[in-house]
Amino acid sequence: MKIWGFHPVREALASRPRAIQHLVLQAGRRDPRADELERLAREAGVPVRRVARFELDRLAGKAHNGVAAVLATRSFDEVEECLAGEKGRRTVLLLDEVSDPGNLGAILRSAAALGAAVVIPERHSAPLSEAAAKAAAGALEKVRIGQTGNVSQFLARVKEEGFWVYGAAMDGRPAFEVQLSGDVVLCLGAEGTGLRRLTRELCDGLVSIPMVEGAGSLNVSAAAAILLYEIRRQNSVQAKIRVDRGNGS
Repeated sequence: MKIWGFHPVREALASRPRAIQHLVLQAGRRDPRADELERLAREAGVPVRRVARFELDRLAGKAHNGVAAVLATRSFDEVEECLAGEKGRRTVLLLDEVSDPGNLGAILRSAAALGAAVVIPERHSAPLSEAAAKAAAGALEKVRIGQTGNVSQFLARVKEEGFWVYGAAMDGRPAFEVQLSGDVVLCLGAEGTGLRRLTRELCDGLVSIPMVEGAGSLNVSAAAAILLYEIRRQNSVQAKIRVDRGNGS
């Protein structure tokens, strides 16, 4: 697996340097950011290679900004790790056959920003590829990412563990009218087709994003960002209410 660009490479060096096989820098190019990456790599014992621009272009395309890294494939976290956290404020995204790596990366970026873990099915899902890593802009290293062989069994399990399961669908109730605070698994469907029938049926409810008439539908990564923000907003409101009550307000 290859990643490129300052921010994704720096994040990998900071969070899992042992997975990096070697750092690749453009020969003859000197700037403070490249020097910082080289220092971090050498401190972590990561081999550093300096290569000509054309070799870096061949390795990473032309948008590398003079830096790339070759990593072992990102391993999945245990599902138990994805479900861990403070009870009453756990948020997990289930991506029901989201197949575009760019969308996966963008969703991971939102998940990192808004405190959610992500679980994807073993089949018919986008891989944790270079394209996904690039779109995630470093978030691949910050998010717990699990994998399940059976979505139905996974949803049954999380319900037993106290999670409410909601699916994103255009015919659902407006998300702002649904109580989404607490432990929530949010299911997002494939590009174009949405949630599979069985996944819909296993949800405790369906939620939608109100939009102006004629606007059409949102990209799955944009929908993920909006719905994750609403979940976090509601959890923050509930936390403030609990604090106010504790203070006798």
